Amino acid sequence: MSTIKTLTLLIILILSSLSLSAQEFSKAASVEPLLIQKGSEKHWCPVCGMNLKMFYKTNHTSKLHNGTKRQYCSMRCLVVDMQEYGIDTNDIQVVDASTQKMIDAKKAYYVLGSKIDGTMSKVSKLAFALKSDAEAFVVKNSGEIVDFETALNAAKESLVSDTAMITKNKEKKIYPMGKNIFEKMCDQTIEPKDYIEINELKSAIENKKLCKALKEKELQALALYLWEVKRFENSDSSVGAIKVTKDEKCPICGMFVYKYPRWAAQIFYGDKHYSFDGVKDLMKYYFDHKENITKIAVSDYYTQKAIDATTAFYVVGSDIYGPMGNELIPFKNESDAKTFYIDHKGTQIVSFKDITQKEVYKLDE
Repeated sequence: MSTIKTLTLLIILILSSLSLSAQEFSKAASVEPLLIQKGSEKHWCPVCGMNLKMFYKTNHTSKLHNGTKRQYCSMRCLVVDMQEYGIDTNDIQVVDASTQKMIDAKKAYYVLGSKIDGTMSKVSKLAFALKSDAEAFVVKNSGEIVDFETALNAAKESLVSDTAMITKNKEKKIYPMGKNIFEKMCDQTIEPKDYIEINELKSAIENKKLCKALKEKELQALALYLWEVKRFENSDSSVGAIKVTKDEKCPICGMFVYKYPRWAAQIFYGDKHYSFDGVKDLMKYYFDHKENITKIAVSDYYTQKAIDATTAFYVVGSDIYGPMGNELIPFKNESDAKTFYIDHKGTQIVSFKDITQKEVYKLDE
């Protein structure tokens, strides 16, 4: 065989090997994954609902200011949470795509833009503890080796376009699929507003057997439909409900209030108002801004209607949590508060005038 033919064959074999390597790489865990969240919902991303084990090699973790641990399928979902919670970047960890162990994200070597498909993003971002592992990955799958900050900024810059891409796919394929599954295979009384996050909803569907047996792809489509479509059906026209626009953030925690309609609360100062994602944060604001208040509205837990906060009854210490953890749960009628108190192991029922600043902040402990 001539030298030219030998070199040509060698090049073809190398290229074929590289292509095969890119195809063979899987983001799914090949070891027992480390899942740091609590409860049965720990198996799914709290932002998008994706199965963490299936996308383990792009997993990131963080810790909220109240100590709650969070685990994401991707850097994209981490960025979404950072915008809402103001996460400290010093607490972020990432899965080493080589060893599948958790490592400090700030010390990791990220490969940006390889041939591997991105997770919830057009551009892939895979992390490695060793630079040599990152370099070997680049040889096989291309991409650029960057530090954490560079990868994070890339995720932030592409968030709008990535979200648009994801939304287009959901509207075209996922939502219709989820709606069909819900109508044909599920208990029609499922109420997505009863859950704080999508991973809790998925856990309830699976563990309470609210639907016929579903594959992960079907469960994800169903959860997305329920969480992002059905949860907001008629929300703008619900008679008596607190109205919140999509750009309103809680002035205490910074979370978008519209995502948590069951917990919405508002303080009015004439024509101006502030919206909160729960009574606890409303009260924190109230104690420091009592002057010139014209109205305070909270959502009755059972009816979801707006009620006068000053005449409501609040259950403290129950086993039901709001978006920010332990909550003061409001009811228009004392009888409803007593029923909830018994059913959900509350510690006390208080009126508005009896709520103290000390007790409110104690709920964060």
